[in-house]
Amino acid sequence: MNTPTPTRRSLLRFGAAALPLAALGTALPASARAATAAPAGPVLRMPAETDRHTRTFMAWPALFSVWQNQLSAVRRNIADLAHEISRFEPVAVLARPGQAAEARYQCGYGAYHPIEILEIANDDLWIRDFGPTFVVAPGAIAGVDTNFNGWGKAGTAYYQPFAQDAAAAATLLAEYGIDRIRAPFVGEGGSLETDGEGTLLATVSSLVNPNRNPGMDRAQVERALKSTLGIDKVVWVPGLAGQDITDCHIDCLARFTAPGQVLLDQPGPGTDPRWVAVYEEAKRVLRSATDARGRRLQVTELPGPDRTLIRGRGKDFLSSYTNYYTVNGAVIAPQFGDGYADGVAYAILQARYPDRRIVQVDIDAIASGGGGIHCSTQSQPAVPDTR
Repeated sequence: MNTPTPTRRSLLRFGAAALPLAALGTALPASARAATAAPAGPVLRMPAETDRHTRTFMAWPALFSVWQNQLSAVRRNIADLAHEISRFEPVAVLARPGQAAEARYQCGYGAYHPIEILEIANDDLWIRDFGPTFVVAPGAIAGVDTNFNGWGKAGTAYYQPFAQDAAAAATLLAEYGIDRIRAPFVGEGGSLETDGEGTLLATVSSLVNPNRNPGMDRAQVERALKSTLGIDKVVWVPGLAGQDITDCHIDCLARFTAPGQVLLDQPGPGTDPRWVAVYEEAKRVLRSATDARGRRLQVTELPGPDRTLIRGRGKDFLSSYTNYYTVNGAVIAPQFGDGYADGVAYAILQARYPDRRIVQVDIDAIASGGGGIHCSTQSQPAVPDTR
């Protein structure tokens, strides 16, 4: 096991531009409440994903009841994805103790950087959503537990077991000796997209939703996001509730490539008109928005594949190139077998990330479950230097 990261509770201090922490009362985690009395220190802020990583976290899909006859194929996708990421940075994969040996066997071949198997119980592979969302400052790091509740899908057709996933963030942070902050809201990492300079993109449908945050209006959710993640401005996109398991996470729709620069998923031919309407509304909002520093957002569209070429993969198949993942020196992106669209996506990503290698990976089994590469990964950022 790696040497635990030293805790820095005296440095926990949140977004200076947010409302005072006291306004959130007892809903705040104890560490955050204590921070209000601490001497002035660095602001803990959710970093851009393009910042340097210490490692990538992933999770081994555990339940046949969720994936049925796709389980073996999904596990192969996860192992292949871990292998590709290990070319650029270390990987740690959560797995149930009884499944750790299989995960170790499948992930262990030909790794470049280490792939560590952590015997931590989980239910599914979507660690972006149930794992910790990290915040950092010079010399400090903490993990925000966003109180995963299975996307609020109890009593719906989308419900699946999530008790082990809900406990995994706290266990993982304890394993690495990293402070845990319990968020004063319910959400998922896939619902949070930041430029690292105080601007957050989010969908109303996934956060201002009674299945996550009953009784909280948009202003209250926004206040909680700002205080917990060190955010100065939230750009809200409407999204769409009830039509997928996430209620339209932002990481399948719009991503920062740099401060002031956004990639927007453009639905390909054959997409349900409801999702086309989501894209059109997001484009309208983003093109008129400014970030926390007053810059007008520059929006580049990232066209999706022709869904008529991927029939047979189910209505929940996530055909979004925007659900890519940045690692140290590379971008790990999906490819869907539409040769033209795959090539266009490669070219656009290379233009937006000129100093990174673009690596395209087949993830059809993962995508059949309604998620993608970004949904399957969570980065632990490197602690910024104090100098």
